Amino acid sequence: MSEMAQALSAVVSDKAAIAQAFGKAAQSYDRHAAFQRDVAQRLLAKLPDDLSGWHILDLGCGTGYCSQTLQQRGARVTCADLSPAMLAQAKQRCGSDNMRYVEADAEALPFADTTFDCVFSSLALQWCDDLSLPLKEMRRVLKPSASAYFSTLLDGSLFELQRAWMKIDAHQHVNRFITLKQVKIALAQAHCGKHHIDLPTITVWYDTAFSLMRDLKGIGANHVNGRSQGLTSRRILAQVEREYQLFRNHQGLLPATYQVCLGVIHR
Repeated sequence: MSEMAQALSAVVSDKAAIAQAFGKAAQSYDRHAAFQRDVAQRLLAKLPDDLSGWHILDLGCGTGYCSQTLQQRGARVTCADLSPAMLAQAKQRCGSDNMRYVEADAEALPFADTTFDCVFSSLALQWCDDLSLPLKEMRRVLKPSASAYFSTLLDGSLFELQRAWMKIDAHQHVNRFITLKQVKIALAQAHCGKHHIDLPTITVWYDTAFSLMRDLKGIGANHVNGRSQGLTSRRILAQVEREYQLFRNHQGLLPATYQVCLGVIHR
């Protein structure tokens, strides 16, 4: 097998693993997704309240939390996700009125050029190896003068968990996130010259590090590129918990810090 074929095979395999991880979490996702809803609300606030007559692509729709809000504001929504199980949950939440459900890869969207009045994607694009690819696709399927709204995670997210694990072993246990500079390069490569970016830091507080890890697993975000997917022993988890205590605040709570990028692209 050639190097190119091997690389392509690895990408396909990794996407299948990501879809599988989120598929397993489809039933539990909403119970563990408070942070994801917070980010979604911040991104949704950038859109008009009345979306009547708009055809919107919700890319990486998950269980349909954002799709439902867009639907309630009057939009016709195409829900797209890599995971069929997530799409099933979205359909259960949103029904069929003005809704369509499509299994799709953000890097190769199965839609014609200039199809949508808006593309919306909250906390899905960080699972793409090259951010410029989904950005190009989002821009391609937008109608002229339309806009895309996206959120993703940046370098520095979950640094507390990463540092705790670094005290335990040399393996990668937390996904690496791209830098702001890399986001700007991806925007340029995707010919998204007209854009605006906000960079909120959001801290979620937990009683234990295990609660954070349970949330990450509950939403399917426990898939880490390049890591063995073997089970972690209770002894190791106890060590992580002990190391994480260094971040405990005066109220006895443990922080999970996220560096968030909220972007708006104008075609």
